[in-house]
Amino acid sequence: MINKTQTLVLSDIWPKPQARTQTIIRNATLVIGFALLTAICAQIRIPLGFTPVPITGQTFAVLLAGAALGTKLGALSQVTYWLAGLIGLPFYSNAASGWSVGTGATMGYMIGFVLAAAAVGHLAERKHDRQFITSLPAMMLGSAIIYICGATWLAHSLNIAVATGEDNAISLGVAPFLIGDLIKVLLAAASTSTIWQVIKN
Repeated sequence: MINKTQTLVLSDIWPKPQARTQTIIRNATLVIGFALLTAICAQIRIPLGFTPVPITGQTFAVLLAGAALGTKLGALSQVTYWLAGLIGLPFYSNAASGWSVGTGATMGYMIGFVLAAAAVGHLAERKHDRQFITSLPAMMLGSAIIYICGATWLAHSLNIAVATGEDNAISLGVAPFLIGDLIKVLLAAASTSTIWQVIKN
């Protein structure tokens, strides 16, 4: 039976056990599960010849991780995803892995994943994900955080300007992905709000 008064985020549908060891196992399962979901979505990939940043499904998984797990576990799931790729698991886009990939031109997006999941999780803990009209801005904020971190590091990595000049980080790492990410944001907002409506009923 779901105790709705104690349900802060979607993962709370899985009741927290009393025993500390069981709680650790529960949380680890959730964190690893969403790290795997991010890795799976990373393989949904459309490469673009003019930029080292491909279109992937990762953003959708990151936003869902934050909403479903909350601030701490949501962020931890993305740290786990990042570290798993760094140590050699084929978690990154195109089944890539390794230190050079995880700390390369797209490292800013990895940092953004962690911060975005935390931000969306923070808002989800305050029930922003329960209605589409409030979930959508939360998801948009998460997406914006990913863009800001990604573009900033991309500019540093490629030694280009963030927004000026013929080649800049906005044109390479933000503009090509706006439409696709808008779709993912809409899907994430619709997913969380729909699940909450089902739970309420």
